[in-house]
Amino acid sequence: MTKKDKLTIHWLNKPQEHDYPAAASYLSLIYDEKTSNDLVAKLKKATLVEFKAKDIFRASNLSLLGVSNLHVRRDTKKIKSGELISPLLLVRDQSNGKLNIADGYHRLCAVYRVDEDALIPCKIV
Repeated sequence: MTKKDKLTIHWLNKPQEHDYPAAASYLSLIYDEKTSNDLVAKLKKATLVEFKAKDIFRASNLSLLGVSNLHVRRDTKKIKSGELISPLLLVRDQSNGKLNIADGYHRLCAVYRVDEDALIPCKIV
């Protein structure tokens, strides 16, 4: 696939409301309840920025999930059919020098499989 042939990924202009409770659930595993709630409140107020898929992976130190993963497969189908997908919710863990993907890990994996250089809209705190 050449650059000219790459799929256009269509994004919602803001995260879906159900993304925030999902982020809170994940963050509550890493942080205490007050901290995770504060981070989610900050994410709700944050503006959208864009980062390349490959850079988000590098900063997060996470592994790429394969298309055998049900959620990655579903998100890949959405991308290929032109459906709108939700931006990622990201939290900088400065004490460990890494990025936490509070919500959107499966979407990131799907996007990366389509185009590792794709710019992904994110909210980051």
